[in-house]
Amino acid sequence: MSDNRLSVLKTYKLFVGGTFPRSESGRVYEVTDAKGQWLANAPLASRKDARDAVVAARKAFGGWSGATAYNRGQILYRVAEMLEGRRDQFIREVADGEGLSRAKATAQVDAAIDRWVWYAGWSDKTAQIAGSANPVAGPYFNLSAPEPTGVVALLAPQASSFLGLVSVIAPAIVTGNTAVVVASEKSPLPALSLAEVLATSDLPGGVVNLLSGRTAEIATPLAAHQDVNAIDLAGADAELATELEKAAAENLKRVLRPQAVDWAADPGTGRLLAFLETKTVWHPMGA
Repeated sequence: MSDNRLSVLKTYKLFVGGTFPRSESGRVYEVTDAKGQWLANAPLASRKDARDAVVAARKAFGGWSGATAYNRGQILYRVAEMLEGRRDQFIREVADGEGLSRAKATAQVDAAIDRWVWYAGWSDKTAQIAGSANPVAGPYFNLSAPEPTGVVALLAPQASSFLGLVSVIAPAIVTGNTAVVVASEKSPLPALSLAEVLATSDLPGGVVNLLSGRTAEIATPLAAHQDVNAIDLAGADAELATELEKAAAENLKRVLRPQAVDWAADPGTGRLLAFLETKTVWHPMGA
């Protein structure tokens, strides 16, 4: 067999509504490694792509939020299973994109896979820590229960292209939200490859929608969108975050401000509870 094979270069695409469209404008941008060498062309998403992703996320919200917590946990665990089978691919993409040694990239990828499992385990336990039975004066039960906020825009961290990405997606969706995710601008390839895993897992189309391109260009219409209920600014710098917060105020979006995060540390429950609303009901005790 000849060794002079033609290289089959990977074509990366967006992930919207469970399908893989090219960017609406057909634009791409060059992704390079830490030394400036070309790795791939990534789709350069537009405002139209952002709006399409919101439509897909809203369409998927009813079914996903209505699924049992146990079922959502099973699906997150299935994502971890599938990532385990493509572990080497993600190690290579993280190492190239972030300029890490194979050992450090392996640690990042393994932690990301474990994080899917960790949040899967939280799926049917969130109500125990976010809900309550409230003492009231009168013959009533007063119960508070958490509910998902709705469509959440997630700006993935710029520096942690895979572990940070998973650390913002998993807690948002395990509680029943649907997401429009803006990948790391400099290192989007792990995010775009994650889309291939999500598409072939049991995750319904539209629950996670992944866009790559210029963070500010995509995030601006998402922050102002009237059908986006919350936004995580993890991947925004201080100046952009201020602009996005102002736009988000138009429809009183819930905003998670950017902060210094060690993505390798125990994530706690902060993001798990960040995009939940509380529904309180009164019920007569009866005779």
